[in-house]
Amino acid sequence: MATVSKYATGSAIDLPRRIADSFAEFGDLSAFGGEVIALTFRPPARGALVPALYTIGVRSIPVVAVTGLFIGMVLAVQSYAQFRALGVVTQLGSIINMSVVRELGPVLAATMLAGRVGGAMAAELATMRITEQIDAMACLGTNPVHRLAAPRFIACVLLIPLLTIVANFMGVMGGALVSTQVYNIDAHFYWQNSHGFVTLWDVTVGLIKPMFFGGAIAIIGCHRGFHSGSGAEGVGRAATRAFVSSFIAILALDFFLALFLNNLYAVLWPVG
Repeated sequence: MATVSKYATGSAIDLPRRIADSFAEFGDLSAFGGEVIALTFRPPARGALVPALYTIGVRSIPVVAVTGLFIGMVLAVQSYAQFRALGVVTQLGSIINMSVVRELGPVLAATMLAGRVGGAMAAELATMRITEQIDAMACLGTNPVHRLAAPRFIACVLLIPLLTIVANFMGVMGGALVSTQVYNIDAHFYWQNSHGFVTLWDVTVGLIKPMFFGGAIAIIGCHRGFHSGSGAEGVGRAATRAFVSSFIAILALDFFLALFLNNLYAVLWPVG
């Protein structure tokens, strides 16, 4: 009994401290993000932006394309039985395209990029931290945040929406491929019933969200890298925490952006 009460007391004491540490860490992340955003209005360091654009954009195309393709294919497989029961299989393309463009494409593409881009940024910057390259940069009069974090933030904000377009296109094509070639839905009626179902507002929403997702991935990944622990364990922990935190941030941002954009749509185009 004494042992149980001891652990219970320790947990009770640690809980407020952990909550306080979480708030302190969130405050530090917010301050870091504000500094990164402020530094993006300055010209990027010479030779820093193009490699970030290539690494984040060009090298992410294959994984994003494969992710988008299977999103559409899985949607077609999961939705076909319900649409066949209702006798409206030719309408399958409308729900696939809407789901991919408005929600699943941006969120799942950002999730994949959080693992590939966010984790890589955190690991790279954490390695630079433990090998004292960031400290050496600061000693030479270079702002490490401006040199290392700002170009990655710009690249993520600019390119993740473009990568989302690739994911959306592949998702639409994947859904059409399964629907017309596997389930033998007439391609003419499939595309005819899908035409015009996805509006310009849906496309806009599907591109606004990735901008915020990309900013969150860059800020969190760079923050974890800059504040890495020592040794190989610290680098691994930084990469892991960057992905987990980015994934949670993507889901939270998706919820709040959906609420805001839906209310904005209701104000701009009221029904009745």
